[in-house]
Amino acid sequence: MNLLQALRLDKKNKNGVISFVGSGGKTTAMFQLAKQIYELRITSYVFLTCTTHLGTWQTKLADHHIVVKNKNDLRNIPDKGIILLTGEIENEKTKPIDEETLNWLHIYCKNKNIPLFIEADGSRQKPIKAPAEHEPPIPEFTDIVIHVTGLSALDKKLNDEHVHRAEIFSQLTNLEINKSITTEAIIKVLTHPQGGLKNIPQHAKKIALLNQADTPELKSIGGSMAQNLLNHFDSVLVGSLQQDNFQTFEKTAGVILAAGDSTRFGAPKQLLDWKGKPFIRHIAETALHAGLQPVLVITGIHHVDIESCLSDLPVTVIHNSNYKNGQSESIKLGIQQLLAPSVLSDTSPKFDGSSVKFGGERVGACIFLLADQPQIPVEVIRALKERHSQTLSPIIAPLVLEERRANPVLFDKVAFSDLLQLSGDVGGRAIFDKHKVDYLPWHDDILIFDVDTKEDYERLKGFES
Repeated sequence: MNLLQALRLDKKNKNGVISFVGSGGKTTAMFQLAKQIYELRITSYVFLTCTTHLGTWQTKLADHHIVVKNKNDLRNIPDKGIILLTGEIENEKTKPIDEETLNWLHIYCKNKNIPLFIEADGSRQKPIKAPAEHEPPIPEFTDIVIHVTGLSALDKKLNDEHVHRAEIFSQLTNLEINKSITTEAIIKVLTHPQGGLKNIPQHAKKIALLNQADTPELKSIGGSMAQNLLNHFDSVLVGSLQQDNFQTFEKTAGVILAAGDSTRFGAPKQLLDWKGKPFIRHIAETALHAGLQPVLVITGIHHVDIESCLSDLPVTVIHNSNYKNGQSESIKLGIQQLLAPSVLSDTSPKFDGSSVKFGGERVGACIFLLADQPQIPVEVIRALKERHSQTLSPIIAPLVLEERRANPVLFDKVAFSDLLQLSGDVGGRAIFDKHKVDYLPWHDDILIFDVDTKEDYERLKGFES
């Protein structure tokens, strides 16, 4: 995915204010994103400015550079292109525009539906930095903050050659000067209130962009770092601006559908024993081990018993009072819980697919797990998440033996609104015709096995661990 795709920007949500901070490629990221938006004709022009300084050589990346002394200089703006607005030039650097002009520009862009990108930090061309007391100057009206970090700093010595404000970096991370920079140190500074999270407006979406992951090894390291960063950032991009290729890591929720009454089987399947644990316990633990977060368990008539056997796990058990109306009711309840504006959002309750929150955390996708498939391996869930980070496909489903669709299935948040329209005893496959389905080849037909009969249960008990 290129940068535009990895950020989920398109014609529906191209507008707003994006501020770029950090180091290791933020100016490149700003101009690269502006160019991609413009070239796709998503908008006829994009405005760029800065609350810090730009080198004069960087201004040549814009189609038009306008030096603004006051807002009156904005009367004759070109009607197309990438337009950079800065203050006057001094010592081969541009000054920032003044606050009054910046506020005017914000309102102008908002009224005209024009994207506004702001470079809101300085780093002196170093791959990594820590902010000084006055940094970063992020405008309060910013909608998205992208914090850029250069992974080329890994294993380099912590000093002024590789780190802008090395002393502050050392203070925030407890890493001594001239010691090798580790992933742990980078994570510490990125997640520190006086580091990567500093001065970000409370309402703004936070994105960490780990740049300079130019090798498979660095991409793998960045992916591992993303899992920790997602506790503090809404999404993490790992890749290379030079190659223009990124993975997008977001939190993926797990919804376990456990509301069936098992009347045909004759006993609650959710509570059947397999390898010394109830089915539902196996599935919940698998979801947690696979890194799904949050994990919701939707129950029906057996709510009390299911809740009891999961009481010590970090999952949310939710009773579906309409379970008799079919599986769609549990699917919708799970999605509604992920969206729940009364608990999770201070904006309009109307869902547009751009921001899904649970407990204050944005969720990028959801994987549905069935209560009669305790044998589903952790590996397939992780593989679904990995494919989603590479493609952001609307739906990803395992394909066994090159012909049989299997469970579990991942749904990107763009499909949530269609899941909410389901009715009756149908599952998520009812919307497969509304979105492009990305099939993940899988070698093990254990994914297509479920427990419908006593004979199935006996076969399951014979499966190896």
